[in-house]
Amino acid sequence: MSRVPEELKYSKDHEWVRVEGDIAVVGITDYAQSELGDIVYVELPQVGTRVQKGETVATVEAVKTAADVYSPVSGEVVEVNSALEEHAELVNKDPYGEGWIVKIKMSNPEELNELLSAEEYKKLIGE
Repeated sequence: MSRVPEELKYSKDHEWVRVEGDIAVVGITDYAQSELGDIVYVELPQVGTRVQKGETVATVEAVKTAADVYSPVSGEVVEVNSALEEHAELVNKDPYGEGWIVKIKMSNPEELNELLSAEEYKKLIGE
């Protein structure tokens, strides 16, 4: 079974969001990383990039496939997890901690209301 921390919000595309004031910390879920397999590369956006909810914000490459990471909120990328440039496997090892991908300063925090709760996300992935 995948870990689905209760305090996070989730997208239907398997991103998670941890809210820290007006900042959304974004990564991919435990379920997503296990489906992808061994992650070998993460293509990160530039700090300062403006993103709209639903747009690609990063790309995660695994041995057999690549997957886009969609921004669950609109805003500006204020930080990227540069540790992933050398250690992409952190997304596999600690998807909700050291494997976070980007931090976005939200331009419309109301969008958080459209995300899934942990309970709703568990139903989505059949757990």
